[in-house]
Amino acid sequence: MFRRTAVVAGLAAIAIALSACAPATSEKPSPSTSGPAATGAPVADGELVVGLVLEPDNLDIRHTSGAALEQILVDNIYQGLVTRDEENKIVPELATDYTISPDGLTYTFTLQEGVTFHGGQPLTSADVVASYTAVQTDATVIGNRDFANVATITAPDASSVVITLTEPDINFLFTLTTPAGLVFSAGDTTDLKTAANGTGPFLFDSWKRKDSITFKRNDAYWGDAAKLAEVTFVYIPDFTAGVNAATTGDLDVLSAVDPNLAANFEGTDFVITTGKTTDKATLAFNNKKAPLDNVKVREALRMAINHEAVITAVGSGAEQFGPIPELDPGYEDLSDVVSYDPEGAKKLLEEAGVKDLELTLTIPSFYGTTVTKQLVSDFNAVGVTLKIENVEFPTWLNDVYTNHDYELSFVLHVEPRDFSNWANPDYYFGYDNTKVQELYAKALATTDEAESDKLLAEAARIVSEDHAADWLYTGETLTAHLPNVTGFPVNSVNSRINLANVAIVE
Repeated sequence: MFRRTAVVAGLAAIAIALSACAPATSEKPSPSTSGPAATGAPVADGELVVGLVLEPDNLDIRHTSGAALEQILVDNIYQGLVTRDEENKIVPELATDYTISPDGLTYTFTLQEGVTFHGGQPLTSADVVASYTAVQTDATVIGNRDFANVATITAPDASSVVITLTEPDINFLFTLTTPAGLVFSAGDTTDLKTAANGTGPFLFDSWKRKDSITFKRNDAYWGDAAKLAEVTFVYIPDFTAGVNAATTGDLDVLSAVDPNLAANFEGTDFVITTGKTTDKATLAFNNKKAPLDNVKVREALRMAINHEAVITAVGSGAEQFGPIPELDPGYEDLSDVVSYDPEGAKKLLEEAGVKDLELTLTIPSFYGTTVTKQLVSDFNAVGVTLKIENVEFPTWLNDVYTNHDYELSFVLHVEPRDFSNWANPDYYFGYDNTKVQELYAKALATTDEAESDKLLAEAARIVSEDHAADWLYTGETLTAHLPNVTGFPVNSVNSRINLANVAIVE
């Protein structure tokens, strides 16, 4: 769900990560193959230095939203009953297993044995109940609204937890993979803004403000010990400076590599990986505002856009023709719905009775001009004049997101599984289709994942065939690492970096 708190931190982080303000390049960067792949044994006292873009303001992931915290704390410091892997699949973590009742209302979890918090407290079901009750009852805790459907949270014994819902929700397990599902020690007095007390494979060690955060290996970890003895996250908000720090030997890994700077790694030992994300570069149409309330106008605008050119200008990305990205349930290749056809766009605009169309695109200023320049050119080619209105993000939140006072807008919707936006007629898209709403409700209520996927795919196709928006591209994330670094995540590293299996090898 595209919550206001996530909008503020998440969009800013991804906007920086994709660097839409960088100059365009003519070719999409390819993964580097320079440097031989290391095949030796892990170095027992290996120390990894990772360059990141966005530094958190504090460490309290219970009350502070945003990618900066989730990226480093989830799975490494804090854990939940379940988590998700790089392919966005849900897997057990603090729970050995779980069962869901046939009616989809009751979730029963069995806890791992021998788990202790970093402060030495043993994990019991009471900690889970206290953690989740706080989410359920305290509106200031991240995920409170996602727990609105939770009826009861109980602990039949010290090693099991039972959660009952008021109605079926196939997304509930996924909710437990977010900060809402993290487990904290009941009654703990740790100042979570400046310290941490989780169950993960790393311990919080130190924080040099405006510089770096360091984790140490948790030698008392309940699972397989981390292969790294120490990890230091160095914060470098300037992309060129990040590349320079990597190529001069100050970093082992650089995440969020600016695609337009990737060529600077040529001739170095660094390997560049290209990872998938759920970042949907969404060109929003105000479906309730004329002439965008006319489906022919919306379709014409989509046909006018040269998506390949947009991706080339941005530097990386994958084509997406509907509201669900590849990593999310219900994904279907919808490239058959619309194609680049300027002449066809002109004919549709003529059929719609629209001449000399002028539209305004409202965009947060931190996205730069790369995307908007391409859109201005593409729309101009079909006789549409596009005016760009760059605004500060608080203004965008007020005018577009809250008051729906806009014609076109562009933002990166980064959260996974956010199709609910298209089933919400009050959302800023102004899209209201009862069939989509019915399909989405059924997709949530079923306990059959395959059936849910089918229903979501059907709803997504309708949204795309209604041309409710255009999805310019799905974001990709580039990561540069030295060849002696193995196991570093490739996908979704802008939202979480699980370091448990990362190693430096000889």
